[in-house]
Amino acid sequence: MSLSVGPDNTLPTAKEAREAWAREAYMVLADVARSYHAVITYKELAEEIQQRTGIRTKALLHNWIGSVLGRVVLEAHRRGDPPLTALVVRSDDGMVGDGYKEVLEVAGEPPVEDVLEREQHAAGARLDCYRHFGATLPAGGGVPALAPRYQAAIERRRQRTEKPPQVCDKCFVQLPSTGVCDSCG
Repeated sequence: MSLSVGPDNTLPTAKEAREAWAREAYMVLADVARSYHAVITYKELAEEIQQRTGIRTKALLHNWIGSVLGRVVLEAHRRGDPPLTALVVRSDDGMVGDGYKEVLEVAGEPPVEDVLEREQHAAGARLDCYRHFGATLPAGGGVPALAPRYQAAIERRRQRTEKPPQVCDKCFVQLPSTGVCDSCG
């Protein structure tokens, strides 16, 4: 891991960098949890913790963020807090990453292979975070919600699959994309 000089002008070891990033990540995620239905991407989190610590790396994100978040999972469990890492989602699809299995392991829960089931578990964990860290919740205490980008993708798929094909009123043949029946004109 290639690191840059820390705030005290010394070069930290990789372990020291990960520990510093994990401390900051915990605080960043606690801040995110104070806003109902808020999430943060891995990239946003990585940038924020490097900025706050003054310790930067040129290593690819996926090569180091998992070990940082693993420390956050353990610290949240040690404190009796809900799993803050449920708030971290991928920027491309809005889903939690494969590392979410650590949350389940630490909690003593079985692994979840089904993607939607895993996302629903993470949505429940996020709601626990919002409640625990004092987010302003709607009347009734709020509801678990999938990350906005993932929910939008589900809605787009649902809209595509729920539209029944158009059928000609006269001959009951499925209409082409023009909407004009090839048989009846």
